[in-house]
Amino acid sequence: MNQDFINKGYIDTPAPEGIDLKTEIRRLCKEKDAIILAHYYTTADIQEIADFVGDSLALARKAAETEAKMMVMCGVHFMAETCKLLSPDKVVLCPDLNAGCSLADSCKAEDLRKFKEEHPGYKVVSYVNTTAAVKALTDVVVTSGNAEKVVRQLPEDDKLIFGPDYNLGNYINQVTGRDMLLWQGGCHVHERFSAADIIRLKAENPDAVVMAHLECKAPILMLADVKGSTATMLKYAQESDAKVFIVATEAGILHEMQRSCPDKTFIPVPPEVTEGGASCACNECQYMKMNTLLKIYNTLVNEWPAIDIDPALAADAVKPINRMLELS
Repeated sequence: MNQDFINKGYIDTPAPEGIDLKTEIRRLCKEKDAIILAHYYTTADIQEIADFVGDSLALARKAAETEAKMMVMCGVHFMAETCKLLSPDKVVLCPDLNAGCSLADSCKAEDLRKFKEEHPGYKVVSYVNTTAAVKALTDVVVTSGNAEKVVRQLPEDDKLIFGPDYNLGNYINQVTGRDMLLWQGGCHVHERFSAADIIRLKAENPDAVVMAHLECKAPILMLADVKGSTATMLKYAQESDAKVFIVATEAGILHEMQRSCPDKTFIPVPPEVTEGGASCACNECQYMKMNTLLKIYNTLVNEWPAIDIDPALAADAVKPINRMLELS
């Protein structure tokens, strides 16, 4: 492998002249017994060529059950790690190792270990948006789609640490009556929404249903008619008689919403205007957008970058994920 590629964390070789990337990607998947998993926050062209598109919980379940020999995880790095933990005998490819996560970055394993030492007797509930090293220090993993259900099943006398997303943990505390200690982490995308934007859009569209992801701040959730994961919002839109929706989450989900509900209108809540800057129409995760068709093609051709996790670490990290799957 060219050292330049290793240093970059992805392969940027131009595609052969004249090829259709979508056709070649599907040919390579058939040739190599590979599947492509994509998160709702990736771009539309990636969702269109994926074998399966879903939120974190659905992707984890798919990774655990697939019979394919290889999978390409089009999302962010922790998602590829989760796939590898659940399918250690499979080849798990990550098109760009630089596709990180602000939530995962906000909670380092060494910091969590120290926090646990400062709070003896506490169990750790970790959002799936964490590294394998953090999961290895965790008792049970949750997603935004199952966090409430999982926490409700934990013994009431358990003392709990919840991390790294403060907003999700705060919401779960409110709806369950728990008093979990909350890590002070946040998603750089969902932290950017402002209540003023939603109030304005609602005034312009009085019949619209406001939907917000649980990673949003409390004032945003207070304004939302529907609160939940991307999958929860998508399902509601598909089943609702409403025709207009104001959506406070990463804008990639709008592709699937519009595809599955072509007769409905979806309005993305923009990020708030920063001082000296202008707001754009959508709030996007630059890490998710690091996935491209060319990178997927190159990673299938070269079978790199491949995720590798130390077996001893993996043995500890997979336990809280399996616990989550059992409880959800």
